[in-house]
Amino acid sequence: MYRKKHKTKKHTKKWSANVTNNSDALDLKQDLFKQHDPEKIAASLKRSAKKSRRRKGTPFQSAMSMLNFYINRAGSNLPAEQKKVLEESKNELRKLFHRPVQA
Repeated sequence: MYRKKHKTKKHTKKWSANVTNNSDALDLKQDLFKQHDPEKIAASLKRSAKKSRRRKGTPFQSAMSMLNFYINRAGSNLPAEQKKVLEESKNELRKLFHRPVQA
């Protein structure tokens, strides 16, 4: 028997960058995750999540999800210093949404 060949779309190498830039849930400021101030990153994520009418979860869930997505997708390409800033942004986001801060 012969297997039917499936036509596949050509995938770009940087699909996660496309998701970050063109998220269907949040309209993010350009180069948001390259900033070095966790408070500014968290505030911008909160603003975007609250404004969005396309999100599926709560504003907190959407903002935290996008932050985690970026951290996970950047992986080993993310400098340790910037990863630390983004991890601190999680706690700042929790503070802004009046959630318990993790140590």
